[in-house]
Amino acid sequence: MKAVPITQIKKELQHLSQEELVEIVLRVGKYKLENKELLTYLLFEAGDEDGYIDVVKAYMDEQFELVNQQHYYYIKKSVRKILRTIKKYVKFSKKAETEAALLIHFCRRLKEMEPSYLNNTVLTNMFDRQLALAEKTIGKMHEDLQYDYKLEIEDLF
Repeated sequence: MKAVPITQIKKELQHLSQEELVEIVLRVGKYKLENKELLTYLLFEAGDEDGYIDVVKAYMDEQFELVNQQHYYYIKKSVRKILRTIKKYVKFSKKAETEAALLIHFCRRLKEMEPSYLNNTVLTNMFDRQLALAEKTIGKMHEDLQYDYKLEIEDLF
């Protein structure tokens, strides 16, 4: 079965009643955890973006505490997992402020981690890429917000 384009799906959804739409949304939410997480964000957390950012930061802090620091191999695997999760939450939000705040927090936590990320090339490159991505995202924001986030980035150095 081949998937139809999103524009065609949108046209079909416009012809459905509210009850049918609710049934479809619930059915889509049953099949994948990511779909359910997206629905949770859209229904409960999209109205309070600052609260959402705080929840994701708290989750990130928990995950950094659980990193196995015995060997850089395990550190890299854990940090990549944290970054994948962050990217997923950023994708849900689609807001530049959320992306910048989460990436800066990720870089701050990576910098604070022991043993230092500077002793490993992969972690150093990951830090640099995420910092560059945060700077690029900040460039798309309003000037007042840019200033605030640039101050946070300067604190990382």
